[in-house]
Amino acid sequence: MPRSNNTILLSDQELSLRLTPIVDMMRNDEIDAAIISDNANIFYLTGRVIDGYLLIDSIDGKMWAFVRRPSDMTGPSTLFIRKPEDIPVIATENGIIIGAKVALERENTSWSACERLAKVFEPREICNIDGIIRRARAVKTPAEIKLIAASGIRQTEVYRKIPALYQPGMSDIDLQIEIERQLRMAGCLGQFRIAGDSMELFMANILTGDNADNPTPYDFAMGGHGAHPSLPVGADGSIIKRGHTVMVDANGNFTGYMTDMTRVFALGKIADEAVRAHECSRRICHTLADEARPGAEAKKLYERAIEIVREENLEEYFMGHRQHAGFIGHGLGIQINESPVIAPRSRDILQVGNVIALEPKFVIPGTGAVGIENTYVVTDDGPMKCLTNAPEEILAL
Repeated sequence: MPRSNNTILLSDQELSLRLTPIVDMMRNDEIDAAIISDNANIFYLTGRVIDGYLLIDSIDGKMWAFVRRPSDMTGPSTLFIRKPEDIPVIATENGIIIGAKVALERENTSWSACERLAKVFEPREICNIDGIIRRARAVKTPAEIKLIAASGIRQTEVYRKIPALYQPGMSDIDLQIEIERQLRMAGCLGQFRIAGDSMELFMANILTGDNADNPTPYDFAMGGHGAHPSLPVGADGSIIKRGHTVMVDANGNFTGYMTDMTRVFALGKIADEAVRAHECSRRICHTLADEARPGAEAKKLYERAIEIVREENLEEYFMGHRQHAGFIGHGLGIQINESPVIAPRSRDILQVGNVIALEPKFVIPGTGAVGIENTYVVTDDGPMKCLTNAPEEILAL
């Protein structure tokens, strides 16, 4: 993308599509203004990351950027500050009415930063904006879906190359490095933004053999011991052996918007039960893609997946073996783990424009992880559309 000094890189139409639902929900909750400082939310509303704050005014339905850095930003809604205490002063000088009730990102901002902002806007009432932003971001605009689809195409191209990257004697880390190189060469940005508490990952989660059965502290579908205790997830240096699977869940961020895709590879023949579990995963994805129409309940989709797993008598291995994940799908876009969540207690109802990664996976002791993950978009005229179209069968290394 060419370098631009405009603070807001979105077209007026695109900004309106993103900002209007937020303003409408703020008005419904009688919130006069919201202060946004989280990088993912700033990117969502401007098309770039800045050091500073966005002020959304629900009274006028407008947004201003209060920028600290970069110092060369321009635009009619751009104002410069040195510290957050400058915001109300500069707002008043520019005729911006902040109102009596101000919302902060209490879930995505540190306690000290929230406390400081709360003092800045005293004696106004302070509340939380996170739920509103999360609901707005869950429904993607056509432009966002186009960016996600573009990431899916490029991620798929790299996944098709994976069997040719394997060399005899490789470890899971060796293969991961080669996959990551191909991703970067294809334009992958490398950044893996993850929503949620204490969630960390580098560019990929590559699991071979019984390392897939190692529990992790993170709320991911699959674990892995990891290469170091400071990042206890994923590849651990295990040599890829005959009869073992290699599960690849690698970064799909090529546009600032991610796709999420998992595929499985194997060296030699693997256990029949692992093959059966892999086909069960494919069946779940295809079934849920057909049933996930607008108005569908996320928890009902989860229950449908469990029903299929029980039909195949594979409950022991579903979403882990020694440690089980409590979901089978999640929203994504700018971040992994956005709304909606496909889980047993989810209250989410699917809407047109939701983008969802379905990842019904299994861990078979002695063989490794199997199952697929695809990224889908909820449409208004039929089944969900798949945006990640690499071959789904287990491919030989």
